[in-house]
Amino acid sequence: MIIVKKYDIFLFDADGTLFDYDLAEEYALSTMFKRCGFRYSDDIRAAYRRINTRAWESYERREITKDELQALRFSRLFDAIGVQYDVMEFNAMYLAELGKGTFLTEGAREICMAVTALGKRIFIVTNGILATQEARIKHSLIKDYISDYFVSEHVGFQKPDAEYFGYVFSHIPETGKDKIIIIGDSLSADIAGGNNAGIDSCWYNPNGAENHTEVVPTYEINDLSQILGFI
Repeated sequence: MIIVKKYDIFLFDADGTLFDYDLAEEYALSTMFKRCGFRYSDDIRAAYRRINTRAWESYERREITKDELQALRFSRLFDAIGVQYDVMEFNAMYLAELGKGTFLTEGAREICMAVTALGKRIFIVTNGILATQEARIKHSLIKDYISDYFVSEHVGFQKPDAEYFGYVFSHIPETGKDKIIIIGDSLSADIAGGNNAGIDSCWYNPNGAENHTEVVPTYEINDLSQILGFI
């Protein structure tokens, strides 16, 4: 039997946890393709998602920089579908549209309200692009429930680095690690990061994916409402 603890500080991942990144991505990508006069389809979106996922995985392994990631994903996509466009110009416009995608995951606003109603604090921890994440957070329906947010681009380190979490902890110093939990959908970034930082972790796994890694979360949930048990 797993004994569920109570926590005072909730470190939430952004994309795929509080924010519905799939919807934001679909909105931004379809908008940009229409603006540029390119054909757009479900197959093109699927191709982009595969390319983008692999690029982010390479970034997390420190094989490429974030700037290289942003150029690489669109250069590979354009090569695959046979179109030509300045990839960095396209990426800049894409990020601006992505920043408008403040779609939330199911139950995100309700759980943020519940956590803060009991005097607990919420912080967002993310490896996303700084300008995009700032725009989405500031214009979202949950902005008033967020005490602060930490974007790796600003911090200087990224999840799952212990140094990243050291920076986060230095900005919430009055709370012991035993009262902090990280919630996220990524085993490699969020849960591994929690392990590296010495705090409890909760894997948000709404689609019931299997864990084929050696990363072990403290808890696993498939619905954000289950976080009520941690408050």
